[in-house]
Amino acid sequence: MVALPRALPAARLETFRDRRWALVPPVSVVAFVLIARAAEHASAQGLTYLALVGVPALAGLALAWLVRGARPLLVLLIAPLFALAWADRTGLAGEAAAVALSALSCAALGAVIAAVTPKRWLAAGIVAMAAADTALVISDQLQRPNSVLNAAHPAAGLPRLQSAVFGTAVMGYGDLFVAGALGGLLALNYRRGEQLRGAALTAAFALCFDLLFLVVNELPATVPVAVALVALAGIRRGARVRALKMSRDGDAQDLEAGRGEEEQRRSPAARVSPSSPA
Repeated sequence: MVALPRALPAARLETFRDRRWALVPPVSVVAFVLIARAAEHASAQGLTYLALVGVPALAGLALAWLVRGARPLLVLLIAPLFALAWADRTGLAGEAAAVALSALSCAALGAVIAAVTPKRWLAAGIVAMAAADTALVISDQLQRPNSVLNAAHPAAGLPRLQSAVFGTAVMGYGDLFVAGALGGLLALNYRRGEQLRGAALTAAFALCFDLLFLVVNELPATVPVAVALVALAGIRRGARVRALKMSRDGDAQDLEAGRGEEEQRRSPAARVSPSSPA
């Protein structure tokens, strides 16, 4: 998810660029809990139909424009993915197709939110979302709304795209979205290598974090993404400090060498006397 988004030039969305978009990640978690607690069934059903319409549309936008290797013709893949997710709704193949659609839609959202949000504010929003997610999971406020949402499904056996389900593993849509947001941030503001490094760090932290499933059944999956972001910031800061130190050391050496040459020119022993005539 972190490696998937491509850079969407911010100039194209300059009209919408605002630091307040950074509130979207943390507010989405808190608002979901509040709305779900007020009307559990109605909100879950509304979200499942919203996902049924919005996820394939965003996934098509991703394949046409907003992910690495995007091509307009790739939009044609949406129909067979959706058909497979519908035909094999309880099988691993169908679940994989549904997860692919949800992931692509989150990659599109990540590219867009990175283009309209200043990078420092978006980074703060990602960390704030992880903090809110963790607090809600620890306080047991998120589990019931999530269970209701995961159980909701549209009519006629249509696929559930409001969350990522694969076998016995379930991940919320917001967990995919925050990874897409990090990928969009890195794609827009840094080189490809930095985005791949962020993807590798996210994967490593997620695998380590998932070891906690040996003792608990639910975890805030936004945390590894936020930790990877903080780690990247620390790596970049360390690289800047080392580069600055090397630059200062180089300047000091050049200055010392210049002083040595000046002293050598001024030293009488270094002067060459002209030869006396025969």
